[in-house]
Amino acid sequence: MNATVFLIDTLFSLYLMVVILRLWLQVVQADFYNPLSQFVVKATHPIVGPLRRVIPSIGRFDTATFVLAVVVCALKIVTLGLLFGGNLNPLGVAILSVVGVVKETFSLMFWVLLLRAILSWVSQGRSPVDYVLHQLTEPFLTPIRRIIPPLGGLDLSVLIAIIALQFLQLLLQETFPFY
Repeated sequence: MNATVFLIDTLFSLYLMVVILRLWLQVVQADFYNPLSQFVVKATHPIVGPLRRVIPSIGRFDTATFVLAVVVCALKIVTLGLLFGGNLNPLGVAILSVVGVVKETFSLMFWVLLLRAILSWVSQGRSPVDYVLHQLTEPFLTPIRRIIPPLGGLDLSVLIAIIALQFLQLLLQETFPFY
Protein backbone atom coordinates (compact mmCIF):
# COMPACT_ATOMS: atom_id res chain seq x y z
CA MET A 1 0.00 0.00 0.00
CA ASN A 2 2.85 2.43 0.81
CA ALA A 3 4.35 1.93 -2.65
CA THR A 4 0.99 2.71 -4.30
CA VAL A 5 0.51 5.85 -2.21
CA PHE A 6 4.06 6.93 -3.02
CA LEU A 7 3.53 6.40 -6.76
CA ILE A 8 0.19 8.22 -6.86
CA ASP A 9 1.50 11.10 -4.74
CA THR A 10 4.66 11.44 -6.84
CA LEU A 11 2.89 11.37 -10.23
CA PHE A 12 0.29 13.94 -9.22
CA SER A 13 2.92 16.15 -7.54
CA LEU A 14 5.22 16.10 -10.57
CA TYR A 15 2.44 17.06 -12.97
CA LEU A 16 1.23 19.70 -10.52
CA MET A 17 4.75 21.18 -10.48
CA VAL A 18 4.76 21.31 -14.29
CA VAL A 19 1.40 23.12 -14.28
CA ILE A 20 2.60 25.58 -11.62
CA LEU A 21 5.80 26.10 -13.59
CA ARG A 22 3.71 27.04 -16.65
CA LEU A 23 1.82 29.59 -14.60
CA TRP A 24 5.06 30.95 -13.12
CA LEU A 25 6.67 31.20 -16.58
CA GLN A 26 3.68 33.21 -17.80
CA VAL A 27 3.65 35.56 -14.80
CA VAL A 28 7.34 36.47 -15.22
CA GLN A 29 7.00 36.51 -19.03
CA ALA A 30 9.85 34.06 -19.52
CA ASP A 31 11.24 33.09 -22.90
CA PHE A 32 8.78 30.54 -24.31
CA TYR A 33 11.18 29.50 -27.08
CA ASN A 34 13.50 28.01 -24.49
CA PRO A 35 13.60 24.16 -24.51
CA LEU A 36 12.49 23.95 -20.86
CA SER A 37 9.58 26.30 -21.52
CA GLN A 38 8.62 24.34 -24.62
CA PHE A 39 8.52 21.11 -22.60
CA VAL A 40 6.26 22.73 -20.00
CA VAL A 41 3.92 24.11 -22.65
CA LYS A 42 3.71 20.81 -24.53
CA ALA A 43 3.06 18.87 -21.33
CA THR A 44 0.20 21.12 -20.26
CA HIS A 45 -1.32 22.47 -23.48
CA PRO A 46 -3.66 19.52 -24.22
CA ILE A 47 -5.62 20.43 -21.08
CA VAL A 48 -4.94 24.17 -20.74
CA GLY A 49 -5.83 24.91 -24.38
CA PRO A 50 -9.48 23.79 -24.13
CA LEU A 51 -9.80 25.30 -20.63
CA ARG A 52 -8.78 28.72 -21.98
CA ARG A 53 -11.80 28.71 -24.26
CA VAL A 54 -14.03 28.48 -21.18
CA ILE A 55 -12.02 30.32 -18.51
CA PRO A 56 -10.60 33.72 -19.55
CA SER A 57 -7.34 35.15 -18.23
CA ILE A 58 -7.29 38.02 -15.76
CA GLY A 59 -4.61 40.35 -17.07
CA ARG A 60 -1.31 38.45 -17.18
CA PHE A 61 -2.66 35.83 -14.78
CA ASP A 62 -3.70 32.68 -16.63
CA THR A 63 -6.80 31.63 -14.73
CA ALA A 64 -7.23 28.42 -16.75
CA THR A 65 -3.77 27.18 -15.72
CA PHE A 66 -4.48 28.02 -12.07
CA VAL A 67 -7.78 26.15 -12.24
CA LEU A 68 -5.96 23.17 -13.75
CA ALA A 69 -3.46 23.25 -10.87
CA VAL A 70 -6.29 23.24 -8.31
CA VAL A 71 -8.07 20.42 -10.17
CA VAL A 72 -4.89 18.31 -10.32
CA CYS A 73 -4.40 18.81 -6.59
CA ALA A 74 -8.06 17.96 -5.93
CA LEU A 75 -7.74 14.77 -8.01
CA LYS A 76 -4.69 13.82 -5.97
CA ILE A 77 -6.59 14.35 -2.70
CA VAL A 78 -9.66 12.48 -3.95
CA THR A 79 -7.60 9.58 -5.32
CA LEU A 80 -5.65 9.17 -2.09
CA GLY A 81 -8.84 9.64 -0.05
CA LEU A 82 -10.65 6.91 -2.00
CA LEU A 83 -7.64 4.65 -1.64
CA PHE A 84 -7.91 4.92 2.13
CA GLY A 85 -11.72 4.83 2.11
CA GLY A 86 -12.05 8.22 3.77
CA ASN A 87 -15.12 10.45 3.82
CA LEU A 88 -14.59 13.27 1.30
CA ASN A 89 -16.12 16.66 1.97
CA PRO A 90 -16.25 18.77 -1.27
CA LEU A 91 -15.56 22.03 0.59
CA GLY A 92 -12.66 20.42 2.46
CA VAL A 93 -11.24 19.05 -0.80
CA ALA A 94 -11.49 22.52 -2.39
CA ILE A 95 -9.72 24.22 0.53
CA LEU A 96 -7.04 21.55 0.72
CA SER A 97 -6.53 21.80 -3.04
CA VAL A 98 -5.78 25.52 -2.89
CA VAL A 99 -3.49 24.94 0.12
CA GLY A 100 -1.82 22.11 -1.77
CA VAL A 101 -1.17 24.35 -4.78
CA VAL A 102 0.41 26.99 -2.51
CA LYS A 103 2.47 24.36 -0.73
CA GLU A 104 3.64 22.83 -4.02
CA THR A 105 4.45 26.33 -5.34
CA PHE A 106 6.71 26.95 -2.34
CA SER A 107 8.33 23.57 -2.87
CA LEU A 108 8.90 24.29 -6.58
CA MET A 109 10.37 27.69 -5.75
CA PHE A 110 12.76 26.04 -3.30
CA TRP A 111 13.97 23.53 -5.89
CA VAL A 112 14.34 26.19 -8.59
CA LEU A 113 16.39 28.38 -6.23
CA LEU A 114 18.53 25.43 -5.20
CA LEU A 115 19.08 24.39 -8.82
CA ARG A 116 19.98 27.95 -9.77
CA ALA A 117 22.50 28.14 -6.91
CA ILE A 118 24.12 24.84 -7.88
CA LEU A 119 24.23 25.73 -11.58
CA SER A 120 25.81 29.10 -10.76
CA TRP A 121 28.85 27.22 -9.43
CA VAL A 122 29.13 25.01 -12.51
CA SER A 123 27.76 26.40 -15.75
CA GLN A 124 28.72 30.09 -16.00
CA GLY A 125 25.19 31.04 -17.18
CA ARG A 126 25.47 29.82 -20.79
CA SER A 127 22.83 27.10 -20.62
CA PRO A 128 19.22 27.71 -21.77
CA VAL A 129 18.10 26.27 -18.43
CA ASP A 130 20.21 28.89 -16.60
CA TYR A 131 18.48 31.63 -18.55
CA VAL A 132 14.98 30.43 -17.63
CA LEU A 133 15.96 29.90 -13.98
CA HIS A 134 17.31 33.45 -13.95
CA GLN A 135 14.03 34.76 -15.40
CA LEU A 136 12.00 32.82 -12.84
CA THR A 137 13.94 33.83 -9.74
CA GLU A 138 15.07 37.41 -10.39
CA PRO A 139 11.67 39.00 -9.56
CA PHE A 140 12.02 37.99 -5.91
CA LEU A 141 15.83 37.96 -5.60
CA THR A 142 16.28 41.55 -6.80
CA PRO A 143 14.40 43.13 -3.85
CA ILE A 144 16.49 41.03 -1.45
CA ARG A 145 19.67 42.27 -3.13
CA ARG A 146 18.53 45.87 -2.66
CA ILE A 147 18.34 45.30 1.10
CA ILE A 148 21.41 43.05 1.41
CA PRO A 149 23.88 43.63 -1.43
CA PRO A 150 26.50 40.99 -2.32
CA LEU A 151 29.18 40.84 0.37
CA GLY A 152 32.67 40.47 -1.06
CA GLY A 153 31.35 38.86 -4.22
CA LEU A 154 29.12 36.46 -2.25
CA ASP A 155 25.43 36.80 -3.10
CA LEU A 156 23.31 35.80 -0.11
CA SER A 157 19.97 36.55 -1.77
CA VAL A 158 19.33 32.91 -2.74
CA LEU A 159 20.06 31.74 0.82
CA ILE A 160 17.75 34.38 2.29
CA ALA A 161 15.00 33.48 -0.20
CA ILE A 162 15.33 29.78 0.68
CA ILE A 163 15.13 30.55 4.41
CA ALA A 164 12.04 32.72 3.82
CA LEU A 165 10.41 29.95 1.78
CA GLN A 166 11.11 27.39 4.49
CA PHE A 167 9.60 29.76 7.06
CA LEU A 168 6.47 30.19 4.93
CA GLN A 169 6.19 26.42 4.46
CA LEU A 170 6.40 25.90 8.23
CA LEU A 171 3.68 28.53 8.78
CA LEU A 172 1.50 26.81 6.21
CA GLN A 173 2.15 23.44 7.84
CA GLU A 174 1.19 24.80 11.25
CA THR A 175 -1.95 26.43 9.85
CA PHE A 176 -3.05 23.31 7.94
CA PRO A 177 -1.41 20.40 9.78
CA PHE A 178 -3.71 17.82 8.18
CA TYR A 179 -2.35 18.37 4.67
